[in-house]
Amino acid sequence: MIRWALAGAALLTAVPAAAQDLRFCPTRPSLGSSACITDPGHVHLEIGAVDWERDDRSDARDDQVIAADMLARIGVGPTTELQIGWTGFGHVRDRDKQSGGIETTNGVGDVTLGVRQNFLHPDGKGLSIGIQPFVTLPTGRSPIGAGDYALGVIIPVSYDLSDSLNLNFTGEVDDAADETRDGHHAEYSGIVGLGYQLSKQVTVVGEMSLARVETEDRYETRALAAGSIAWQPRQGLQLDLLTVAGLNRTSPDVRVALGGAVLF
Repeated sequence: MIRWALAGAALLTAVPAAAQDLRFCPTRPSLGSSACITDPGHVHLEIGAVDWERDDRSDARDDQVIAADMLARIGVGPTTELQIGWTGFGHVRDRDKQSGGIETTNGVGDVTLGVRQNFLHPDGKGLSIGIQPFVTLPTGRSPIGAGDYALGVIIPVSYDLSDSLNLNFTGEVDDAADETRDGHHAEYSGIVGLGYQLSKQVTVVGEMSLARVETEDRYETRALAAGSIAWQPRQGLQLDLLTVAGLNRTSPDVRVALGGAVLF
């Protein structure tokens, strides 16, 4: 896991694209998505170096660590980009509070292929609207991977309230794989965020998320609050931090993610 994290850090310190007029709009570290499109012939490489999540329930405590979670966004047209995502390493530790037994799982995650199409303002300025259908291929194994293919569509919308304040919404509907791998079910979520540009280099975002998901043959509503900060020391390079807290008993308790993005 440490080797994967170091490899991700090395990629993030690579020399980014130098042109000042290129769009540099990483999707991370927010929970929501973006309608901004990568310029044709260029690539946004976004890397989650380390992502830790804990779910502490009455009978068990689960810890999950993801490293080298990578997303490549490839500009293929003025309003279109292709996306390829892959989780390089995952570690899950389950502890039964009654027996004290511990079970651990290591492995790689799934590959996600997607297309982001913008309908208004591909630079993400003003009112920006897009759509992003995707498919997940079962290259990993449970619980790091879903164990079966999945389909979904994301609809990101953002609006600049001022030069420094941005309101955004992300809606998502998925045809997700069952935990038993014998079928699929519908899941959906909505995320509302407010971003504020503290300076030319630093942006902070606060978000609220509601999701309807299926767990053990029943549906649950998960509510999350998130805060993130992104620092861009120079054009085409970003380092970022995300923190998430669960707001109800069916949500994971806490999540912390560290990573960044570079433009080529």
